[in-house]
Amino acid sequence: MGFLERLNAYRAEEEELRWEGTFADYLAVVSENPRVAQTAHARIYDMIAQAGIDTGADGRRHYRFFENEIFGLDATLERLIEEYFHAAARRLDVRKRILLLMGPVSGGKSTIVTLLKRGLERFSRAPEGALYGIKGCPMHEEPLHLIPNELRPEFEVQYGIKIEGNLCPSCRQRLEVEYERDMERFPVERILFSEDNRVGIGTFSPSDPKSQDIADLTGSIDFATITEYGSESDPRAYRFDGELNKANRGLMEFQEMLKSDEKFLWHLLSLTQEGNFKAGRFALISADEMIVAHTNEAEYKSFISNKKNEALQSRMIVMPVPYNLSVDNEVKIYEKLVKQSDIRDIHIAPHALKTAAIFSILTRLRDSKKQGVDLQKKLQLYNGETVEGLKEADLKELRAEFPDEGMGGLDPRYVINRISTALIRRDTTCINALDVLRAIKDGLDQHASISKEDKERLLNFVSVARKEFDELAKLEVQKAFVYSFEESAKTLLENYLDNVEAYCSWQKIKDPLTGEEMDPDEKLMRSIEEQIGISENAKRAFREEILIRISTYARRGKRFEYNSHERLREAIERKLFADLKDVVKITTSSKTPDEQQLKKLNEVVARLIDEHGYCPVCANELLRYTGSLLNR
Repeated sequence: MGFLERLNAYRAEEEELRWEGTFADYLAVVSENPRVAQTAHARIYDMIAQAGIDTGADGRRHYRFFENEIFGLDATLERLIEEYFHAAARRLDVRKRILLLMGPVSGGKSTIVTLLKRGLERFSRAPEGALYGIKGCPMHEEPLHLIPNELRPEFEVQYGIKIEGNLCPSCRQRLEVEYERDMERFPVERILFSEDNRVGIGTFSPSDPKSQDIADLTGSIDFATITEYGSESDPRAYRFDGELNKANRGLMEFQEMLKSDEKFLWHLLSLTQEGNFKAGRFALISADEMIVAHTNEAEYKSFISNKKNEALQSRMIVMPVPYNLSVDNEVKIYEKLVKQSDIRDIHIAPHALKTAAIFSILTRLRDSKKQGVDLQKKLQLYNGETVEGLKEADLKELRAEFPDEGMGGLDPRYVINRISTALIRRDTTCINALDVLRAIKDGLDQHASISKEDKERLLNFVSVARKEFDELAKLEVQKAFVYSFEESAKTLLENYLDNVEAYCSWQKIKDPLTGEEMDPDEKLMRSIEEQIGISENAKRAFREEILIRISTYARRGKRFEYNSHERLREAIERKLFADLKDVVKITTSSKTPDEQQLKKLNEVVARLIDEHGYCPVCANELLRYTGSLLNR
């Protein structure tokens, strides 16, 4: 399909979404689908739930609505959606609160709000998200407001829908004058949310308190029509075009809310608690909308320290939005930001972003008081990795130790800026982990808010991240050097398991060649177990754990592979590499490799490119760097 044809198809799709009728027609729609009349909070929760909710092995909910955009904030999102949106959708009292997202800069607060806005625009175009408003109403309000208060209890019994709110001044006058109180003829249309068209989505950003007018929120008098209509209390002489008016039925984002002048904040008190606000010389105007704001921790603490703000503070639900604390999710953040750029011709070597992520997460973690737990172990646990001597209960204990962990540290924006610096160097076709760490280190001198003590601490984290990369580099080369790595690993695994089974059952093992019965090969088992720090005292428990895992797999009809147990996999790989270390050292560090060595190097480079995502430049750099590591 050509692009012009696609444009025509899009216009036709938009045209199909149009619907106009009378209030009597709308009642038929409501009777068939009561969800069209749900509240703003219920609509937003419905939108999130419709995208899909998965439950992980740990019982934590994962919301597909935010996937591919928000990473590492599953616990935060679960709390936000269940404690606020879900509760508000059920008409609990939290819907009468302003949602305040509070957290460090570049932590995802604005992204969450933006996703809600764009999601509402799409959802209002879907059949399950359809909603309707009074045609010509400046606030595109709910048509059911036409029903008199006296008849609403009867309507609720018949239709199962509770009506909240009253007609705006403009529609009230039209009903009286144009339609002579015949509400059945009142026109109704389908509403499509659009921030650009100011329908159902509003954004208020404070400016200079001396120049900003409250009309930006609540609308203003149209002085050009005062002489025509003769009174400021005539709705036809008033512009209902403030952000609170236009965001009715949907969502209003209040940017930098805590920096606003008090006169703007007090207008929110009535809106949140009673569902209405005061504008011009009119009675209270009904509005059904979610107010969401965001701020940083310092501004929030300053706000709550002012006693005059207690009334507004009590009408807020504060949701902390910390930084992500998972290395793998931090990598996804960087990948997302890099993909949004125009730099697609420069290759980023494997582990470059992961090394930067390790540095970032270390800056956000707090030292635990738990014995035997340093920041590196904590980083591994938070990333879902297995750590010797620590279990799931320890992870929960660590997370509970500092509830505000993640509210400080370096933000993703700083790191991606440094990655960008590395990417835009002249004559660069590829950047690796060392290039990224070098850029991060150089950037610390330019970071105005970093003290001398903080800089020393951050430089230490750069060193830790480099050591982690050194291990990753050696492991990558190890895999590439081992011919038929999977087969070699499986052979070693089977040999190890045969010996473990014999050891745990106090039996002998048969030599596969001579058939002679021998004691289990303790030397072989220990040579593997020592690779991951299994002590002499802990060896039996580790071996029994392996047998239990094998038994579990067998009951489920699954085959136990070398990568079925994370720590055993790591031990097998390290053992294979240890056996090959001398070969790798000689091959990678030789300045004038012989024909055999050159052939081996070319095979390894090809394997790094084909199987591990390297390009010729970073593959050769990795080999040279690993050779230097092994010769130290």
